[in-house]
Amino acid sequence: MEKALVSIITPSYNSGKFIAQTIYSVQAQTHRHWELLITDDCSTDTTVTIIEAFAAADPRIRLFRLNENAGPGVARNHSIQKARGNYIAFLDADDLWRPEKLERQLKFMHQNGAHFTFSFYDCMDEDGKPLDKRVAAPEFLSYRQLFFCNYVGNLTGIYDADFFGKIPISSIKKRQDWIVWLTILKKIRFAQPVPESLAVYRIRKQSVSSSKLDLLRYNFKVYRDFHRLNGISAFCCMGIFLFTQLLIKPRYTKSLK
Repeated sequence: MEKALVSIITPSYNSGKFIAQTIYSVQAQTHRHWELLITDDCSTDTTVTIIEAFAAADPRIRLFRLNENAGPGVARNHSIQKARGNYIAFLDADDLWRPEKLERQLKFMHQNGAHFTFSFYDCMDEDGKPLDKRVAAPEFLSYRQLFFCNYVGNLTGIYDADFFGKIPISSIKKRQDWIVWLTILKKIRFAQPVPESLAVYRIRKQSVSSSKLDLLRYNFKVYRDFHRLNGISAFCCMGIFLFTQLLIKPRYTKSLK
């Protein structure tokens, strides 16, 4: 597993304020055999300049640039097409990994014969201040559980590309990661998380699910377009989703105080 190449997929768009911290967290990995593929979605700030400086100094970092702003799904897909790794992992341009993240997950996958895993993660605010909040997940995550609630943090997921192949990312604006995990669990039926926090998710003011209604709209779209349910069935699934989101998922969010 020490020689396994991990392709890290990172889309970027006007991430100049955070991208250096994200890259540093990758360079600090105790598992050294990785490539970081960043596809920039037509940033207008300093993002590209910062990434170019890192790429010039570290050949494991590869920068690609889209010709027009197309959204994170298209950016992620572009990086996946260029990936050469045995494993695919995801990290957004404003989140962080703990140094042992890749090493722990690869070891866990090897010991358990798993082709996919994820982990718990902590939360910080936009300025990087810890929010003393940890997001956990079920010990055994089934396809049915995932169907009604996304328990997998995008910044923690990693899958075996030699086993699954390169899973294409939907161009849908939100919930692309959920579709990837659903595709995986539809094949392997259940997954186990590494039961510790290996990443830190940045909660930004503009994303504070600034749009809970917007997210619900994309959830409904997943049920309609990905699962191909009719309107009535999709509406019923949304009811169960809301119940799970409000009453069950919060049980997996723990205070660190």
